[in-house]
Parts: sequence; C-alpha cells; structure tokens
Amino acid sequence: MKNHLPKLRYKNQLNMGNQNRRSVIKNMLAGTAAITASGMLSSFTTSEKRDGQFAPLKGNINHSVSPWCYSELTLDQLCETSKGLGITGIDLCGPKDWPTLQKHGMYSPMCNGAEINLTDGFGDTQFHATLQKSYTDMIPLVEKNGYKNLICFSGSRRGKDNETGWNNCVTGLKPLVALAEKHNVVLCMELLNSKIDHKDYQCNNVEWGVELCKRLNSNSFKLLFDIYHMQIMEGDIIRNITDYHQYIAHFHTGGIPGRHEIDDTQELYYPAVMKAIVATGFKGYVGQEFVPKRPDKIASLRQAIQLCDV
Repeated sequence: MKNHLPKLRYKNQLNMGNQNRRSVIKNMLAGTAAITASGMLSSFTTSEKRDGQFAPLKGNINHSVSPWCYSELTLDQLCETSKGLGITGIDLCGPKDWPTLQKHGMYSPMCNGAEINLTDGFGDTQFHATLQKSYTDMIPLVEKNGYKNLICFSGSRRGKDNETGWNNCVTGLKPLVALAEKHNVVLCMELLNSKIDHKDYQCNNVEWGVELCKRLNSNSFKLLFDIYHMQIMEGDIIRNITDYHQYIAHFHTGGIPGRHEIDDTQELYYPAVMKAIVATGFKGYVGQEFVPKRPDKIASLRQAIQLCDV
C-alpha cells in the first residue's frame, strides 16, 4: 500500500490531459457494464458465468479494493463500480472519504490518515511525538465511524539494526496500542518489500513483523500482509499465511512482477493462496491492490474477484 491520502507509496502512472482522462474512464466503464440512467453500473456480483448469467459470489472472502489503482475514477464512481462486482469495502480511506463510502453502503476495512508517510514511521524516535498525536486523534474517529483497522508503518531502517528498530517501535506504539484496545481498534503495520519498491523499509518480512506483534502482545496490533511485497522478499506465501495467520488482520494482492493483474500473466496462483487464507478461518478483508495493465481495468478487477472467490 503505497499511496495513502490517496496512497503515498506509488507515483501516479497515468499522466494525461482532461480529454484523455475522460476517454480512459469511458473505455473502462463501457468495456465491463452498461451505464444506467442514474449513472450506476449494472451488477456483476459474480464468480463465473453459467447459462448466460453470473453465479453469486461464494462469500468465503470479503473483497475490497484500493482507490489509488483506479485514479481515473472518482471515489463515488469506484464505490458504484465495486458494488456491482460484489466488492463491499474500499481500502485506504480516511475521514474525508468516509461520508462517500457510507453514502454507498461501503465499508472501510483498512483506514488511513494518521501516518506521516512510508519512510518516517515508528522505527525512528524523532517521529514519535508527531505520530502519537495524529494516531491519538484518529483512533477514536475510527471507532466512532464503525471501523476497526488503521494502517501504520515502521518507516525506513536508516542504519538501525533489528533490535533497535523493534525497541523504537514498541516505545512509540505501546501507548497507542493501549488506546486502540479501549476503542476496539487494531493498528496494522504493513509489510513492504525493500528490494524493489521501498528501499530501506524496515518491516520488510513477516518474521520481523511477527516479532513486533509478540513484543507488543496485544490483539490491537497486527500486520497487513501484502502478498505482492512478501512474494518479492521471501516467497513461501502459503506457509507464512498458515503459520502466522493469528498476527494478520488484512491482505493485499498484486501480480508479481510489476504489481499488475493477478491472473496467469504472473507467478503466483492466487486461488491456492485464497484457499489457504480461508482455511485459517480468516474473517477480515482481502484488498485488490494491483495496477491493471489492460485497457479495460474494470474487467481486470472483475477477473481478480472471480479468481479470489474460492
């Protein structure tokens, strides 16, 4: 996760004028569903097509999507489109976005807005005062709006060894975890790769994140397991999910390499990964966070939902 208001982690890969932007939106929508008089998309609450119709989703996975991957769409349009695909959550939204989600009956399964950025995190004591103020303000708002998960980051290593990083994170997070417990909120530290996308990021493997979870020893601190990032860093995705599922509150997807479609153009077989997630008894959300490469981006999103509907 990468661009968090919207997500800061990635540069926008589309640099187009207003006319091109309108053309892209038109092509995205026209290729997947008809626009009704109200402007909403026709329904695709589907897993596979049978006798000309789409079967309902199985319901074993709660599906969400990240707005930064569909920057051509307004948040209203993304909510409308997502509902038609059987998606019930929009990831990485903060207080300014929640009224839009609520208007469309969409959930916010991974909230943001309290972080500084991806590099200046809890691993550095110099950022603790700023972070503690912003998270202290945000945690009650998350609960008040009926949400649960709030993203956070270790930040860059900056030469620190693991022990220093863990100790700093515990110092910065401990009072916030206590506050989160009171408000039934879970602080979720995202696992990011430091090999390709986020050089020097410290919480860059599941074992590092799990050790921090153990030291904080609270159900109000868990991990956001980004499958794309962890495949780059260490692979062994299914075993890690199986072994460490009790420390994971949320998942993100992405094709490897390139973070594009999660179909057979990349190296992971996502249906097997989803089956492993379901087998753990996980009841949270799996967020689609790939950047579609094909022109019909909504068709790619629909295909991803079908692949993950196990």
